[in-house]
Amino acid sequence: MREVKTGLEVFLDAPPEAMRGKRLGLLCNPASVDSRYTHARHRIAEAFCGQLAALYSPQHGFYAEKQDNMIESDHGKDPATGLPVFSLYGETRQPTRAMLDPVDILLVDLQDVGTRVYTFIYTLSYCMEAARQTGKKVIVLDRPNPVGGSRIEGNLLNTDFSSFVGRYPIPMRHGLTIGELAILFNTAFGIGCDLEVVAMQGWKREMTFERTGLPWVAPSPNLPTPASALVYPGQVIWEGTNISEGRGTTQPFEIFGAPFISCDRLLQTMDDRLLQGVVLRPVVFEPTANKWSDRPCRGFQIHVTDEALYSPYALSLGLYQAIYRLYPEAFAYKQPPYEYEFTRLPMDLILGDVEIRSQIEAGRPIAQIAAQWANGLSAYEKMIRKVKLY
Repeated sequence: MREVKTGLEVFLDAPPEAMRGKRLGLLCNPASVDSRYTHARHRIAEAFCGQLAALYSPQHGFYAEKQDNMIESDHGKDPATGLPVFSLYGETRQPTRAMLDPVDILLVDLQDVGTRVYTFIYTLSYCMEAARQTGKKVIVLDRPNPVGGSRIEGNLLNTDFSSFVGRYPIPMRHGLTIGELAILFNTAFGIGCDLEVVAMQGWKREMTFERTGLPWVAPSPNLPTPASALVYPGQVIWEGTNISEGRGTTQPFEIFGAPFISCDRLLQTMDDRLLQGVVLRPVVFEPTANKWSDRPCRGFQIHVTDEALYSPYALSLGLYQAIYRLYPEAFAYKQPPYEYEFTRLPMDLILGDVEIRSQIEAGRPIAQIAAQWANGLSAYEKMIRKVKLY
């Protein structure tokens, strides 16, 4: 197995002399570890003695302890280092001038999961905007895209539906590392901060996480394994519905269902072309929390058998369309609020365009819907060539 070295470890192998004497901040969470599971704050504090001045946390909290959306975290103090921890998922999602006052340079070491709606990348973008406004430098310590960087999939976000689950016109499966996204946000989308990205060593675009040789630490409570991250670019759509995405179970996003679903009936309606590279195995599960708590749900576990053939977004859209058609009385959309949006339908924010929902509801074949994305994806592919580091 190829050995990949993260941006954190590359950075610490040769700590820049120009950073000596600078006050450092670190945006991180439990997944910010080196290859031996030592947390980034300890490694950085050791390498730059007395310089680490503040910590910052994204959604789900500094310890990734908050289970669901819109469960805010308070500011606090890290007992291990005594440093202040500023929550960027609480009273504000953009760091204030006062929050950045203790630091000269903000280091960012977050594990993204390769999907447009994952909020960590927008926390990064808000930090970059605040850094530009306050004259701070941002250094992103790059990490792998766990679903690989050789494929993109989905419609580009319609900016009329911009939100904290989608700020910029990128596809659902964006195909970039968090460092590459930072460059894209800074250049193509005009943030214009003082940005540096510390690239990984040994990572190849075709690599999914299990091929990196790196340890997986859950970046958020409901992505416990690389397998859950692999299905997330499609399965996240259930957050906009009354279909359980497996929260409250040990296999979130890998399993999904509801009490009213018949597995046989649902599978019979599916277009076989959407099932390439996967096996849908019927399951019954009882969530201990969230939707349908303590009620038996019938649905499927997604077993990925060929990552190269599997199209997570198209498959989940096909399942959504089938459930919508088969169970018009039982199926329902989640109503606002969702990620600090209080009027627009959560499903439209997740899909990034109301037209996708309209076409799903009208019964338009998924292949025809997906064909409409081609021009946008082609333009996006050309745009990201300039930001690819690998």
